[in-house]
Amino acid sequence: MSAPLPGPRTYTTSEMSAEVHDAGAQVVRWAPVGADPVLWVSPRARFERGSAIRGGVPICFPWFANGRAGELTPAHGFARTAPWRLVSESVGDAAVVLDYELTDADATAPEFPHRYHAAYRISMGPGLALDLTVTNTDTEPFGFTEALHTYLAVGDVAQVRLEGLEGARYVDKVAGATAVQDGPLRPTGETDRVYHSGGPVRLVDPVLGRTLVVGTRDAHSVVVWTPWRDKAAEAADIGADSWTSFVCVEAGNVLDDAVRLEPGESHTLGYRLRIETPDVVA
Repeated sequence: MSAPLPGPRTYTTSEMSAEVHDAGAQVVRWAPVGADPVLWVSPRARFERGSAIRGGVPICFPWFANGRAGELTPAHGFARTAPWRLVSESVGDAAVVLDYELTDADATAPEFPHRYHAAYRISMGPGLALDLTVTNTDTEPFGFTEALHTYLAVGDVAQVRLEGLEGARYVDKVAGATAVQDGPLRPTGETDRVYHSGGPVRLVDPVLGRTLVVGTRDAHSVVVWTPWRDKAAEAADIGADSWTSFVCVEAGNVLDDAVRLEPGESHTLGYRLRIETPDVVA
């Protein structure tokens, strides 16, 4: 059995409460004062060394899913379970800013034999801001895919709608087809779509009576994922009893939107999250 992870870093300010694990530099809780939790974490999540935490905001790097051809492991790359280093911590009355880093000396794989430096800034206040900056410290160019795989808490995934993706082309990984989004997205079954879009996306939740607004920076892919009942039952760390409580709305650069960096170049992927209003009309 794997060793348990140390407890998360816990923060409470006048504006919010939050928890962050050094493993994967993973935010597992963020909620403005007086609000329901905005991030979902599975009640069956494993908090063990080397295991992915199911929920919060996992970092997908240097590949997304199992790669374009489906042959790469672990799923979503090695960064989400690697031990990131906290290099700076600023705690104020209202906000907290954490700076983490990861390099090829900390985590690598035969499928990604490159020298790199990854910096991750987590800014938590009345809103949540995440910025992943990857720098090519090698002597040769390299490419990668990436995502901030955010699990958003909802009252009932079957009743939410996502606005802002209308007219965007997407790859439907469930149907194995491509299409264009017609109107708001209302999930009615297993959904795994990669939209060629940078957002913003509004997640309207009539059950919790709120709208979450997702913004991005230098992202050309928005991924929407919900396993629905059967797929959730197959995942030991989700199960058939809690899948209705989340939907993933991710910012990234995946598939044809992979990033390529020359030596010395950097790229920053950003994710912004806030609660817009408690007044929701279904």
